[in-house]
Amino acid sequence: MVLAQVRIAGLQARGVICRFSRPRLFHEGEPAIQLQVKTILNLVQHFVGFIYTDVRLLSPTGRPSSIEITLQSHRQIRGRCSQCRQPAPGYDHLEQRRWLSVPLWGIPTYFCYPPRRVACAEHGVVVEHIPWSEGKRPVTCAMMGLLARWARRLSWRDTARAFQTSWEAVYRSVEWFVQYGLAHRQLGGVEAIGVDEIHWGHGLRADNFLTVIYQIDRNCRRLLWVGRRRSQATLRRGLKALGPEVVKGLRFVCSDMWKPYLQVIAAQAGQALHVLDRFHITSHLNQAVDEVRRAESTRLRATSKKAAQKLKHMRWPLLRRGGRVRGCARQKLNALLASKLATARAWDLKETFSHFWKYNSEFWAGGFLDYWCFRAMRSRLEPMKRVARMLRAHEPLILNWFRAKKEISNGAVEGLNNKIRVVTRRSYGFRTYKAMEIALFSPSRRLSKEGKPLSSRRSPRTANTRPRTFSY
Repeated sequence: MVLAQVRIAGLQARGVICRFSRPRLFHEGEPAIQLQVKTILNLVQHFVGFIYTDVRLLSPTGRPSSIEITLQSHRQIRGRCSQCRQPAPGYDHLEQRRWLSVPLWGIPTYFCYPPRRVACAEHGVVVEHIPWSEGKRPVTCAMMGLLARWARRLSWRDTARAFQTSWEAVYRSVEWFVQYGLAHRQLGGVEAIGVDEIHWGHGLRADNFLTVIYQIDRNCRRLLWVGRRRSQATLRRGLKALGPEVVKGLRFVCSDMWKPYLQVIAAQAGQALHVLDRFHITSHLNQAVDEVRRAESTRLRATSKKAAQKLKHMRWPLLRRGGRVRGCARQKLNALLASKLATARAWDLKETFSHFWKYNSEFWAGGFLDYWCFRAMRSRLEPMKRVARMLRAHEPLILNWFRAKKEISNGAVEGLNNKIRVVTRRSYGFRTYKAMEIALFSPSRRLSKEGKPLSSRRSPRTANTRPRTFSY
């Protein structure tokens, strides 16, 4: 019996088997597990060289108003220089400061700590490095990460109200989040980009347009750059920001038929296959059909109201693809096609052009494009003739879609543009361009160094890096 107990004790000492203690009897009303807030903080946000000394709940009016967490520097560990992050002897202490942290149980929480000044051999007397903060920001990194993450789903005002803070705090948090991501992102492996312009604000001035550059590779689609206006100088700045290595490594460039874009892309990314997107070509065809319908409807109303009834309520059925028009709209469309109206001929030309994208051979696609342009030029419809001239002028770039084996399309660009419109609509516009730029980069989930979203990264549990709770 004694020998067995000795063996069991040896196995317990080596950790082979667990050691069970006698169950403790708790009195009535006493919690079974006593867990302190400082224990949770040490597990979640542990900073080497700093100690949590006190946690206080302030309730001057009887209701909890805030929680103050007091920190103290470790006596045996030197402070680090905020410039070079090297240990340095202490110089003196400054007044106590407060940093807004992640709220606990919906109660605003603050870190309280009197920063030390250290005598660095290289930088002189400077304030020590504060691991839970960034520079002079009054908000902790953990709180800024939380606000930036929620700002993706809510408007900045709603985020500020939900976490009982200010709009300025949310804006600065998103700005810090985006700057950190852009500084650590990698641009290697970018083979396909999309260039487009979007409208923002009110009016059609030059400053109301933005030039955006996206990466539209199959494995990664993200916003790379955004700049004011849609001129040649703007696109040159964007390609310069990407760097010459990225521009020279491009295989595909997708854009619309905006002349300044075509000229810059031909000059600086001539080795890439330039593809004109289907979306804008279809948009031009729809605009031409609608222009013919409006002109003919005005002419028919001037002569006979009965004849004008054929075109009434036909705008959207004519702009929709033929296979998607059903019900009563389909009956009216069939009756319109049986007539000899110019709108019917314009719609037939638009639907005929849709077969162009079904070809696999560049040669036969070019033959079909020549045939369609021949029909459009003899249709006696000026809007359709204008589209035919445009297609003939850009025929090599349009046929590049078949040379690229249909691998690249501007559909990804239009999808990313839609996300930008959602951000703008959710925020009811932006007063400054800086806020607009930050908001556009905020939803991007590929800003980190590893090509993953910042929200999926885990920082090490050390004092010299960002706190662990930066990742959510």
